[in-house]
Amino acid sequence: MIRVMIVVLLLCAAVTAAVAGTEASPLWWLAAGPLALLGLLGAWDLLQRRHSVLRNYPVLGHARFLLERIRPELQQYFIERNYDGRPFDRDVRNIVYERAKGTDAGEPFGTERDVYEVGYEFLVPSMAPCPVPQAPPRVRIGGPGCDRPYDMALLNVSAMSFGSLSANAVLALNGGAAAGGFAQDTGEGGLSDHHLRPGGDLVWEIGTGYFGCRTGEGEFDPAEFADKASHDQVKCVSLKLSQGAKPGIGGVLPGAKVNAEIARVRGVPEGQTVISPPYHQVFSTPRELVRFVARMRELSGGKPAGFKLCVGSRRQFLAVCKAMLEEGTTPDFIVVDGAEGGTGAAPLEFADHVGAPLTEGLLTVHNALVGTGLRDRVRVGASGKIATGTDLVKRMVQGADYGNAARAMMFAVGCIQAQRCHTNTCPTGVTTQDPRRARALDVADKTLRVQRFQEATVASALQIMGAMGVTDPAQLRPHMLRRRVDPVTERSYEELYEWLRPGQLLGEPPASWAADWKSAEPDRFTV
Repeated sequence: MIRVMIVVLLLCAAVTAAVAGTEASPLWWLAAGPLALLGLLGAWDLLQRRHSVLRNYPVLGHARFLLERIRPELQQYFIERNYDGRPFDRDVRNIVYERAKGTDAGEPFGTERDVYEVGYEFLVPSMAPCPVPQAPPRVRIGGPGCDRPYDMALLNVSAMSFGSLSANAVLALNGGAAAGGFAQDTGEGGLSDHHLRPGGDLVWEIGTGYFGCRTGEGEFDPAEFADKASHDQVKCVSLKLSQGAKPGIGGVLPGAKVNAEIARVRGVPEGQTVISPPYHQVFSTPRELVRFVARMRELSGGKPAGFKLCVGSRRQFLAVCKAMLEEGTTPDFIVVDGAEGGTGAAPLEFADHVGAPLTEGLLTVHNALVGTGLRDRVRVGASGKIATGTDLVKRMVQGADYGNAARAMMFAVGCIQAQRCHTNTCPTGVTTQDPRRARALDVADKTLRVQRFQEATVASALQIMGAMGVTDPAQLRPHMLRRRVDPVTERSYEELYEWLRPGQLLGEPPASWAADWKSAEPDRFTV
């Protein structure tokens, strides 16, 4: 209402100045003209659907775009910082924006990176590039115990809950998934009508709060889970163990964002802050975890079931692998979330200092599954600051089969990283439950942007792979990614990291893995 009043006041002031210019002094016309232009500009801002900031902040919102034009370094400081305070590369964010708008035409004048900087990584091109496939390859999710496998896209929407995101943001993300043929992870906030209405494929995630499938006491409700998992749009079910930006603690949804609808979807009291427990009630050992994932698959009618985690102890993950071997069952997929992942509600100490980065997490999970002879039964997803085709290819070289993006998808629906997610005052309507702010996010426009971003990013990844001489992610190898380790030396990932052979842990484990493998127990999470 305030934004409308501002426009009305400007127009009224323009009329008053014009009357004064006619009846009092012509000097008033000097004020009438600019006021009228500002009023008309504000009216246009309210009616246009392309920029959420301008719809919520008519006239004043143009200051943000002026800042972009004249002082990009100030924009970098004031706007382009991610949710845990660490800078998010400005060029990467701009790539996402341009692809979402359908105007990505590349940047001139060459690289701005210091290629001799320690830590600089590059993909190895081939002298015999391959043509880009006409259709992007897909990843079959579904092991021996899965009756209804799903073909996953190379890039999908990562876990973001309704409640953390507005209804319009969820609608746009799922609409983009429906139009582009990829999947949306619901996040742990329950399965809402906004996830189901557009018709996009869903990975239904449940966390420690069991939102959407919980009893009045907060325990897991198998009947309610089975009922909701039977939706045709639910293609996979996922158990969240931990999140990259805050591993080991539960999520928080401030009471100001828990309106009647969110309370109904989650099965929690309205207006009260929702804090997920840091641990699960449905399992306490690796064996119980493996059994519960198998139960999720059974309750869902044979759909792919898996879990997501931020890797910590390699010994504990090996214990899960031993439980898989002894139980004779495996998850259909495992999503590895890196410590660089973002969120609007992570304590800074956790975001900066707890959990393995995505590279180390992927290498641990991939090698553990290979070493136990289980890799061909389990698909591995990667999540954590994936925003470009380069990011996607690098993660697949490191052991992932596909990728999930959260932050980049938020950019596609208009997020400017104002860092106000937890306050319910998001200026672009992405992370707010205030209907006046959320209305600024135009679903039709942002749906198209999500589709375009995903399509362009996958196309970029395929083009990069073609330049490397491969046509399918399965052909990517560790020697194709190299890192500068000092100003005059670079090494390939094949040289930098240890890569286990299929079944190697079951015979003679290498010395670097032997102690962890020996002490891993399928009936205890050994610290």
